Amino acid sequence: QVQLVESGGGLVQAGGSLRLSCAASGRTFSRYAVGWFRQAPGKERESVAAITFTWTGGNTYYADSVKGRFTISRDNAKNTVYLQMNSLKPEDTAVYYCAATLVIRDTPLYAGAYDYWGQGTQVTVSS
Repeated sequence: QVQLVESGGGLVQAGGSLRLSCAASGRTFSRYAVGWFRQAPGKERESVAAITFTWTGGNTYYADSVKGRFTISRDNAKNTVYLQMNSLKPEDTAVYYCAATLVIRDTPLYAGAYDYWGQGTQVTVSS
């Protein structure tokens, strides 16, 4: 069982930056694939970014809408995955969730591939 806790959300002006954190319990978290997803009011949940486990450090994946602006990374010593968000836009406003799975059974940007989810953190970007 893995428990995930997101933090780092808040209110920021367009063009600003935020760094979200996803802290996890469990000694083997470094071997989990982790994804970030978001859901805005009245909209479906969408993928943002993901990072998988490989012995050489892991592969990263990004939704087209955030490529070049967001960076996903992990600090295995801290059992934490980060989402650095730069050049934020009002359309990035959403609740951001992290999710984890030990075995990826589908594309890492597919929400159904994940077994464990956090409670979410609100990101609001003002224009």
